[in-house]
Amino acid sequence: MALPYAPARWPSATATVVLWGAAAASIVFWGLRLTAPADAAPPPAVGGPAIVAVDSTTLSRFFGGVSTDPVVTATPDAASRFALLGVVADTDGQGVALIAVDGKPPRPFRVGGSVGGRSAGGYVLQSVGPRAATLGAAGTAAPAFTLQMPTRPLAVLLPPQVLSLPDAN
Repeated sequence: MALPYAPARWPSATATVVLWGAAAASIVFWGLRLTAPADAAPPPAVGGPAIVAVDSTTLSRFFGGVSTDPVVTATPDAASRFALLGVVADTDGQGVALIAVDGKPPRPFRVGGSVGGRSAGGYVLQSVGPRAATLGAAGTAAPAFTLQMPTRPLAVLLPPQVLSLPDAN
């Protein structure tokens, strides 16, 4: 014999199991919550909405904009751009100096001549000495800086080393 209402029994059984499961989960949650130590750190305070500063130049550069600000290039110290490699001088401070400008091959410059052209800042070779050359700005009598020839290390003579031969014992 078949029971006419047998399939209707499963929905109520399922609802009962779900309800008892929710009750057990609630009891476990509140039991753990109430037994937790009281000295736990409180949650961090939530502040107001954060105000974000927007850098418009960075944002425009991100979206492909071209900067209209002039680009400032750092220029090295003028004295570091020149290297004195040789001097031919007389007693009056006249002569020729062999100077390399900006790492290029050295060129000879006469006293009173422009050193390096416009790209080097318009310096003039004012005088030369036995191992030095003085440069100044064009049109001024005051020297800007003095270039010195690099010093070569002195040769150090060491006594000859004596080779010792192994004993033939």
